[in-house]
Amino acid sequence: MDSSDEEEERTFVRVLSEKYNPENFPYGQGVVVLPSPPGSPVKDRLFLPSVLVLNDCGISKAGDRSDIEAFCAHVLELDLAYNQLNDWEEISTIVSSIPHLDFLNLSMNPLSGVQLQPSVADVFSRVRRLVLINTQVSWDTVHTLTQHTPELKELFLCLNGYDSVSESQASCPSLSLLQITGNQLQDWAEVRKFGRLYPSLSTLVLANNSVSSVGDTKETLEGLFPNLRSINLNNSGLSQWEDIERLNFFPKLEDVKAQGIPLLQSYSTQERRSLLLAQLPSVMVLNGSAISDGEREDAERFFIRYYQDCPEQELPQRYNALVSKYGHLAPLAEVDLRPRGTLVEVRWGDRVEPVTLRLEQTVGDLKKQLKTLLQLPSNGIRLFHIDKEMSSVFGPEELKCGFRALHSYSIQDGDEILVVLKEKNRCSSSDF
Repeated sequence: MDSSDEEEERTFVRVLSEKYNPENFPYGQGVVVLPSPPGSPVKDRLFLPSVLVLNDCGISKAGDRSDIEAFCAHVLELDLAYNQLNDWEEISTIVSSIPHLDFLNLSMNPLSGVQLQPSVADVFSRVRRLVLINTQVSWDTVHTLTQHTPELKELFLCLNGYDSVSESQASCPSLSLLQITGNQLQDWAEVRKFGRLYPSLSTLVLANNSVSSVGDTKETLEGLFPNLRSINLNNSGLSQWEDIERLNFFPKLEDVKAQGIPLLQSYSTQERRSLLLAQLPSVMVLNGSAISDGEREDAERFFIRYYQDCPEQELPQRYNALVSKYGHLAPLAEVDLRPRGTLVEVRWGDRVEPVTLRLEQTVGDLKKQLKTLLQLPSNGIRLFHIDKEMSSVFGPEELKCGFRALHSYSIQDGDEILVVLKEKNRCSSSDF
């Protein structure tokens, strides 16, 4: 048998038989073995699951229709990604033999230039979720499919090299989710066509395209996308705040993703989220994160302060609306959150040295610092804190615990640290 004959044998039926042959599974409670139809070349096999995953199996043909019908009558989901299917007749034979098929994944099959004839497209009528990622399938075939799938809800057309969108005489009113990530769409005029093709669209994923603008009026966007609730513009080409403002024209939009766009490259992480959020008053989820009432208010106040020194002609449209809501806001006071040094006097015999302490350091750290600074003997030292205000009442307090932080002793500017050598004949657990 030559190699071409071997390839022809990689049918859907044969792969199904190999994967779900009873010899590959241990028998146990709940395992059912179905007998093959009379005369079938397929041996008895396990009761197949309702979700079949047969990707990357080299499938190029359907095989015997009766075998598919016998063993796939209850199948709901079929994943045929990364196979060699390049004939819609073979695909339709498989699909027509699975009467309850809801989900079909044909991703990575070579369907470029292969047209689906309307005469065989009716077999897809039950499919509700269709994945055609990186198949290079033509728009004509896409439209033929959508015209014959009256209950289609989700369509995935990622990585198909589209730089334009072909329109169709018939729309697909059932479609609610379109994912067209990783294509080459640039002009909003092409995106606009989705509104006419899929009038019930609620989720549109345009990530990793080069769409450079949202170029429509309020009336146009309201009419074309009346039900759009979620849009993903990650890694698109948006570079103007006006495009973000136009997102408010989608009447039901509540979920926006807009990461990795040129517009935001010069802003910090906090500025990006706050400025986006303030521009989108109706959005409830931004970049996958829900927006609380407190975060929205903080972002809108930040927006006012960010733009309040700009010339009138450069102010965003949103600015005046927010000023009407909150009024003109005073700039926030700058707060230095760096650890503050505390200046004390360190007394060692007759010598007095001003020393700046970091109060987060420990007593042990301070002893090491002072030994170096004052060139103290190598034998142990004791430290006493003298509070400038309370020393007459409480007297000096010894800093005994080496791992205790200085701030816990309430040391303040102007206090005194007294250094005393330890007596040689004394030792304690606090020695260092």
